[in-house]
Amino acid sequence: MLQLGDIVKALGGNLHGSPQTFIQNLAPLEHAGPQDLSFLSHPKYQSQLLQTQAACVIVSRQFEEVASARGACIVVDDPYLYFARLTQYWKKQSAPLVLAKIHPSAVVHPEAFVADTAVIGPLCVVERGAKVGEYSQLKSRVTLGEFCEVGQRCIVHSGVVIGADGFGFAPNQGAWEKIEQLGAVKIGNDVEIGANTCIDRGALQNTVIEDGVKLDNLIQIGHNVHIGKHTAMAGCVGVAGSARIGAHCTVGGGAVILGHLSLADGVHISAASVVTRSISKPGSYTGLFPIDENADWEKNAASLKQLHQIRHRLKSVEAHIQQSPGQEKKS
Repeated sequence: MLQLGDIVKALGGNLHGSPQTFIQNLAPLEHAGPQDLSFLSHPKYQSQLLQTQAACVIVSRQFEEVASARGACIVVDDPYLYFARLTQYWKKQSAPLVLAKIHPSAVVHPEAFVADTAVIGPLCVVERGAKVGEYSQLKSRVTLGEFCEVGQRCIVHSGVVIGADGFGFAPNQGAWEKIEQLGAVKIGNDVEIGANTCIDRGALQNTVIEDGVKLDNLIQIGHNVHIGKHTAMAGCVGVAGSARIGAHCTVGGGAVILGHLSLADGVHISAASVVTRSISKPGSYTGLFPIDENADWEKNAASLKQLHQIRHRLKSVEAHIQQSPGQEKKS
């Protein structure tokens, strides 16, 4: 339990109300109780501001007058960002003291390097030549492969595999010949990787995840992929080998990016889209056939299959019209 005064002292903001007010939990506006702290991040939820039972609400200057008339509030420039930092502060204050930096059940190779401030959780495996940087955390059952590196202040959640072999095989008379994956995985600082995500090692060069990247659960990153700074990907994204993703991109859940493609900085891919070509300009892109009632969807899908033929026929009609007697010539 924290006091409002402690929170504002740590994180800033302009407090309307008593600094001695105790806060028991953080909660959304519609579920907040009389000892909870909540936040209003978007004007569309302002009706909930007058109805909430929260002890205090974090608001922008736009809602300062309304919120202070209701009760205690903390006024900040960006309530959502403030709330994000509040969750970090809250967790630090309530987290138990970690005594063992490397859990007794973890397996760390003698030639691996683990920083003194890093935490290696239960049943983790850190293989030969691997490195874990300062203040990074490997939760339970994480595997960090040979010569792979995790930078500083990273969080790697349970079940993540970093540095498994990439999917590389050469056809040989109806069979497959394995291509040994001789690169590694290099992960920058302040990266977070969700549960059961897999990042394959490079074939010859390294797979690279730059600083500040956020990967959700169950993501597959193929060999030799390069992901730029502060890019975020939602769950179940698949990135095929040798794709290059720029900085400050977002990729919605379930989207697929084919191999050897490039996405410029600031590209945003909608959920469940399939990226089949490189994208050189920043912006939002969607490659998804819209959902519909099944009967209508089948009709539209059938028409889509004939689109090229329809286009060819239309161009023929246009050419015929232009050649018809009496047709005005284009200037």
